[in-house]
Amino acid sequence: MTAEFVSRFGEDPADRDAVRRLKSPIHDERQIRIAVIGAGASGLLLAYQIQKHFNNYMLTVYEKNPAVAGTWYENRYPGCACDVPSHNYTWSFEPKTDWSSVYPGRDEIFEYFEGFAKKYQLYRYIQLQHQVVGAYWNNSRAGYDLKIKDLVQDKIVEDRCDILINAGGVLNNWRWPDIPGLKGYKGTLLHAARWDESVELKGKRVGLIGNGSTGVQLLPFLQEICSNVTVFIRQPGWVSPVQGLQQHQFSEEERWKFATNPGALQTYRKTVENGLNGMFSVYLKGTKLSEETRQYILGQMREKLGDNKHLAEQLIPKFSFGCRRLTPGPGYLEALTKPNVRVSYGNIKAITERGCLVTEDDGNEHEHCVDMLVCATGFDTSFRPRFPIVSHTGVNLQDKWATKAESYLGVAAAGFPNYMCTLGPNSPIGNGPVLAAVEAQVEWICRMIDRYQTTNIKMFTPKEEAVRDFVEFKDQFMEKTVWTDDCHSWYKGPEGEVRALWPGSSLHYMECMKDLRLDDFSVTYAGNRFAWLGNGYSRTEVDDTADWSYYIRENDDDSPPLTTAEKRKMLSKSGTVKDRDMVKYT
Repeated sequence: MTAEFVSRFGEDPADRDAVRRLKSPIHDERQIRIAVIGAGASGLLLAYQIQKHFNNYMLTVYEKNPAVAGTWYENRYPGCACDVPSHNYTWSFEPKTDWSSVYPGRDEIFEYFEGFAKKYQLYRYIQLQHQVVGAYWNNSRAGYDLKIKDLVQDKIVEDRCDILINAGGVLNNWRWPDIPGLKGYKGTLLHAARWDESVELKGKRVGLIGNGSTGVQLLPFLQEICSNVTVFIRQPGWVSPVQGLQQHQFSEEERWKFATNPGALQTYRKTVENGLNGMFSVYLKGTKLSEETRQYILGQMREKLGDNKHLAEQLIPKFSFGCRRLTPGPGYLEALTKPNVRVSYGNIKAITERGCLVTEDDGNEHEHCVDMLVCATGFDTSFRPRFPIVSHTGVNLQDKWATKAESYLGVAAAGFPNYMCTLGPNSPIGNGPVLAAVEAQVEWICRMIDRYQTTNIKMFTPKEEAVRDFVEFKDQFMEKTVWTDDCHSWYKGPEGEVRALWPGSSLHYMECMKDLRLDDFSVTYAGNRFAWLGNGYSRTEVDDTADWSYYIRENDDDSPPLTTAEKRKMLSKSGTVKDRDMVKYT
C-alpha cells in the first residue's frame, strides 16, 4: 500500500520532499531558499525575524545600493528628516536612547538602521550593489529563477528561490517631473532624491518645484543660503505645525535619563505612540476631531503667513485636512514670507533654457529665470514593479499592475505563487505608526513561510475573488474618508481610487494581520496534502530535551487564549489602563 501511495507523488523537488516527509515526524522543517529584494527598513526586519525564528533556510537579501537603509541612504537633500518623532521611528523592540532631537536629520536615521544590521549580523545575508532585474516562475522547481545585475562587475548573475519577498519600498523609484523642455534646461538640474552634495548653493537663484513633504523640508534651508528662491506650486496643501511635540534638542541630561532610568524611555515612547494611534478619526469625514483639527491648522497657517492674504488664498486648500500626506513643515510657511522667496502659483507650461514658463493665477505666462532648478517631485508611486515578475501562467506583474495595482491586504498579489511584499498597495503607510505596520506585515509573512516550510505546500497564492472582495470593501470604506476629496495626492491611482492606504487605522491593520486566512488562498500541495503528518511521531517525542507532558498544569489560567477577542485582550492588556497618557497632535 505504501509503494502504491508513494507512486501517486510526482518527480519534481517538491514531490520528492513530500515523499521524504513520510519518514519524518510531523511538521518537519524542510530546507527552503528565501530571496528578499531590498535592504531598507523592511528588508532588514525580514532578515532579523527569519534569522531569529527559522532553521534550515538559505536567505539572500539583494540590495542595489552600496549600503543598507534604503531611502535613508538615498535621500541626502538639505533638511531631510523624518516627520515622526525619532523615539517612535524605531522598531518596537529596538529603542534608541541617544537621539539628538525629536526630529533628527537623515544621518542619524541611517545610522540607526545600519547599526541594527551590524548589531544582529545581518550583513551575512546581504548582497550589496546587486539589483534584481527579473524573477520568473519555474514550474519544474516550483520556485523563482532570478536574474540579478552585479553593479560592480556589470554582469548578470542568476539565483533561485522557493519564496520571493519584495521589500523594495514604495518611495524608492524617483522620477523627474513630466514637463516639456526639462532636458533643454542650461542651468544646474537637481532632484531631491539624488542630491549632489558638491553643488554650491550660496548666492544662487534657485527654483524649487514641489510643495510636498520634501519641498517643505527643503525650502527653509534654501531660503537661508540662496540669494533668492522661486517656489513653484501647482496645488495648495495643508502644512501642519508640529503639534504636541515641537522640535526639541535633547539635552545630555535627558539622554542620560532615557539610558539609565528604568521605564523612562518606555513611558515616553508609549505616550507618543498613544498620540499617533489616537489620530485616525482625523481622516474620517465629518468627525468632531477632523473639523477641530482643520480649524486649528487653518488658524496656524494664517498666523504664520501674516498679513499676506494673497499668499494665504493660494496656499490654504479647500479640500479636507489629510487628503494629501500631512507635512509638519517647521519653518516652511515663515520662509515663504521672506523677501528673497517668491511663490509662483500655477502650472509650469514648459521649462526653458533659463528657467520655468508658468501660466500663473493672473492668466498670464511668466518666465522665471534661475541658476539652478531643484525638483522635489517625488517618486513613481504606481506600485508597478521595476522589473518583470512572471507567474506560473506567464503573467507579468508589471502588466497586471500597469494601470491599477490591487493587492491582498498589502502583502501579496493574486495569481503570483510564493510571492509576498511589504508596503504593497493599500498598506497603512499614512494611517498611523508606519514601522509598527511593517512589523505586522513581516510577522504575517513569517507565519506564511512557516506554514510553507512545515507542510508539503508547493504553491500558495491569493485567490482573485479574495482580492476583488478586499478591493470592493476598501473602495466603499474610502468613501467616508478625507482621502477621496478632490486633491492631487500620490495616495490615489489614475482613476481617483485610493490605492496607497489601508481602510482603517494602524491598530485595525495589526489585528487583521494576526492570523493567516488560508481560505483566501489557492494552495497546491506536493503529493497527498497530508504528507506533512509524516511517520506518526510528534517532534516532541524525538526531542530528548522536551517536556513530554507539557500540557499537564496546575490550573487553566496559563493556557493560551482560544478566541480572537481573548487574544486581543491579552495582547493589549485590556483592563489595565485607567488614565491614558498621550501626546495630543490635534
